[in-house]
Amino acid sequence: QVQLVESGGGLVQPGGSLRLSCAASGSIFSISTMGWYRQAPGKQRELVASITIGGSINYVDSVKGRFTISRGNAKNTVSVYLQMNNLKPEDTAVYYCNRVTGNLSWGQGTQVTVSS
Repeated sequence: QVQLVESGGGLVQPGGSLRLSCAASGSIFSISTMGWYRQAPGKQRELVASITIGGSINYVDSVKGRFTISRGNAKNTVSVYLQMNNLKPEDTAVYYCNRVTGNLSWGQGTQVTVSS
């Protein structure tokens, strides 16, 4: 059984920071490239950051230099983190984690709202 649980979102002012956490339960995640996605109202879900099991990282241009993805592997649970600094109103979205290739069932996501 696989499960994705995201947490850490909230309301923050522009320029603020948040740290998102994802608990990915299921052995398949330990051999998967993991990513953080976001979906803003009226927009498609987009991949903003990804990390391989070897630690190679990619970011979408709009978050480079502001977001940092990391992961920790345990036997049946992978923890994926997203440190978000210098947040902007355009970062407002529901954030999700999932495998990058072959998405599994999505979790509930965590809402990030950047507003003054």
